[in-house]
Amino acid sequence: MTMQPPRVLTIAGSDSGGGAGIQADIRTITNLGGHAMTAVTAVTAQNSAGVTAVEVMTSDMVLAQIWAIMDDFGIDAVKIGMLGSVENALAIAGFLKSVRSKPVIFDPVMVATSGAELSDDATVAVFQKIIPHVTLVTPNLQEMERLGGEAIVSGHDARFLVKGGHGEGTVLTDRLIDKNGEIASWEGSRIDTKHSHGTGCTLSAAIATYLAIGDPIEDAIAKAREYVRESLKAAPGFGMGSGPMGVPRQ
Repeated sequence: MTMQPPRVLTIAGSDSGGGAGIQADIRTITNLGGHAMTAVTAVTAQNSAGVTAVEVMTSDMVLAQIWAIMDDFGIDAVKIGMLGSVENALAIAGFLKSVRSKPVIFDPVMVATSGAELSDDATVAVFQKIIPHVTLVTPNLQEMERLGGEAIVSGHDARFLVKGGHGEGTVLTDRLIDKNGEIASWEGSRIDTKHSHGTGCTLSAAIATYLAIGDPIEDAIAKAREYVRESLKAAPGFGMGSGPMGVPRQ
């Protein structure tokens, strides 16, 4: 008998250009040996130049997708990305109460790489109801600031991986912190490429997959960071703007 792959549910928006969102998550989870299952929260029309249209799913439809999966396949980990509305964020907060024993990675998507707004202030405010139910939150520097800065960490049991990719300089630092302070940090030189669309989605999906496999959280983060770096190096160069990353060999 063959070993069953870990079951990873991604709750996120669709990217028609294939660089980020559900498409990036499926690609990452599958390439790392997992079985990707999806609940689409929104459909976007976008390419490397930007987002031209967004249609958000109803919360009933999002939950219907989730429970269709839960009632039949089950899950080993959950990755959460773009939610698209207050209603969807509240629905996901309620759903997470039923998966306390599984790792949950929350990438608090707020703005696309192109600069398009993907979460309004009201939706971001509801993120506070999601964070108590997750294992790890993966904000970039700007997202961390919009969540309230590092002061927010003291009020939660979740760990935060604060990503330094939007920082200045040639050496970037990612910091894993919790309410007791810094747990670990990783440094890496900046990779010179404009094709970095989907880095956050790919990183969080990779962490979720490694946790589903059974890796400790620090090992999962370290492996996922390296996977993203190799994906950046493998970018095919599609698009005139910030195009999709590539698929590194495993």
